[in-house]
Amino acid sequence: MALIAQATAPPGATLPTDAIHQTLAGALERRFTNARVLALLPDRTRTAPIPLLFRMVVALLHDARQLDFMVALGTHPPLSEEALRALVGISKAERETTFRRVGLLNHTWNDPRALARIGVLEKVQIQEIAGAVWHPSLGGDTPIEINRLACAYDHILIIGPTFPHEVVGFSGGAKYLFPGIAGADIINTTHWLGALATVLNVIGVKHTPVRALIHAAAAHAPTPLTLVSLVVEGAGLAGVFVGDHITAWEAAADLSRAHHIRWVDRPFQRVLSQAPAMYDELWTAAKAMYKLEPAVADGGELIVYAPHLETVSLAHGKYISEIGYHVRDYYLAHWDRFKHVPLGVLAHGTHLRGSGVYENGVEKARINVALASRIPRETCERLALGYADPAEVRPDAWKGREDEGILFAPKAGEVLYRVRG
Repeated sequence: MALIAQATAPPGATLPTDAIHQTLAGALERRFTNARVLALLPDRTRTAPIPLLFRMVVALLHDARQLDFMVALGTHPPLSEEALRALVGISKAERETTFRRVGLLNHTWNDPRALARIGVLEKVQIQEIAGAVWHPSLGGDTPIEINRLACAYDHILIIGPTFPHEVVGFSGGAKYLFPGIAGADIINTTHWLGALATVLNVIGVKHTPVRALIHAAAAHAPTPLTLVSLVVEGAGLAGVFVGDHITAWEAAADLSRAHHIRWVDRPFQRVLSQAPAMYDELWTAAKAMYKLEPAVADGGELIVYAPHLETVSLAHGKYISEIGYHVRDYYLAHWDRFKHVPLGVLAHGTHLRGSGVYENGVEKARINVALASRIPRETCERLALGYADPAEVRPDAWKGREDEGILFAPKAGEVLYRVRG
């Protein structure tokens, strides 16, 4: 299917508001008359002008019989009513008046009552998609479960940005279904497949085994899909693409590659990667590692600088405390010890520790990763991470030293750094 509508800004610019509105109007206005529509949104760990888009979509879909918005949380914690309002940029008074008939919903991945099975990915299909990176640790057939509310609407409208991503290559598109509003099994399978392939081989790559697996799962979706795929530049948008969940995503991924990958001539020896406040757990703040790892030299050091951070993970902290952070091959070498742990948690453990090997009983990570946050030294050491005192970190001392092999990356987590060649 061709794109329904699209708009891109000239290099170095962002789209004006009227261009965004015109693009959305051309694709959405009068298309959902008397229909029940569920719109999927990113949570606050993704940069996008959601308040602007929320108001536009509500106005354009005024003739829908029902319009609700669900936050595609994956396994992230649910948002409070106040946080939901903040996400879409409305006041309490507006919630009770102008938007009183618009639902604001959380996805709950770990409540079986909230999920519906829509199919299964058979082991042989997963093996075929995974190819050379398949490993028995992926297990057998994977049930495809999705939030059951998604089956109760006439149409699903996905609205979200596309960035380089450590698991799937580029985020966005059908990823708002799996893992966005999915159950644990498909979340775990996709994330562990990404870990088996490794971040260095996946991130910033358009077509990956995980993307193929997500598209295979999306083929089972019982509700028609339309994607509004966004490419963010600063506080604005460099591109908007509206169409089916594959075509619109592919166009956005191409533009994201141009905007969100910074190419450098040689790897850095030391990197200070600052995680912004929107990452309030190490589970998400670890993106400050993923997006910089490809630009760190073998044996180099990366410090995740997050002086606001005090939590490893609300949902998964118990398991992370048990397993620590290790390279992929360490977990595989001790599989009997770790096989009870959800595969998505093991994947996170490999992503933050980075690439490496486990040989002759010795774990050898490619780079050294340290955490400068409110998480104490003893916790970092127990988790097999390095520690840096955030009070002693001086970001200004890291700036302007790229020629020395030293990099400071402010607001890390969305721009990918890679070495040319």
